[in-house]
Amino acid sequence: MKKALPLFFFFAFFLGKQSHAQFETMKDSVVQLYGIVMTADSLVGIPAVSVSIKGTSRGTVTNGQGVFSIVALKGDVVEFTHVSFKPKTITIPRDIAGNQYNIVQLLVEDTFYLPVTIIKPKPSPEQFARDFVSTKVPDDDIEVARQNNDVAKRRVLMQTTPSDGGGAAAMQFRNIANRAVYQGQVPPMNIFNPAAWSEFIKSWKRGDFKSK
Repeated sequence: MKKALPLFFFFAFFLGKQSHAQFETMKDSVVQLYGIVMTADSLVGIPAVSVSIKGTSRGTVTNGQGVFSIVALKGDVVEFTHVSFKPKTITIPRDIAGNQYNIVQLLVEDTFYLPVTIIKPKPSPEQFARDFVSTKVPDDDIEVARQNNDVAKRRVLMQTTPSDGGGAAAMQFRNIANRAVYQGQVPPMNIFNPAAWSEFIKSWKRGDFKSK
């Protein structure tokens, strides 16, 4: 046992040194990448450019002036993509000094060619008048609001719309309060409640129980 104790301390010291060296190596490989993305022809900052590390889920977007900042590793491949520009990739050098790297990335504007659209007139004024009259115009905001304020529509929405967090919490608190009030006794049954029977008859006359 005494002979194994120095050997144990030796391996512990050796593993600690190795772990510290690996940590220093990983720490030295981390880079804070700063930069600005600009147009190649006019040198104007491009906002909303996607900046991502290839092969990972890390990424960011440029601000309104085209400036970005992201943490990467030396040797990572950085991708720059935008819907209006050609994509571009760069590789962070492995031999840079320090843990900061600044770049100015230029993007070339890309051109999208849409399929050909041919606009033809109606064959006759009569057909145009018929199609114009029969065309359904979508409801505007005022008409949608008027329909949503309809009594029947509001009744349907009340029955089908689920409760939000506040409504669910209020219902839970009411149930807890009712159980606390009738603790140790039988709660009243609404079948003998005249008010409940009156509300049932009114609902039945309104047709609330008809199948929709």
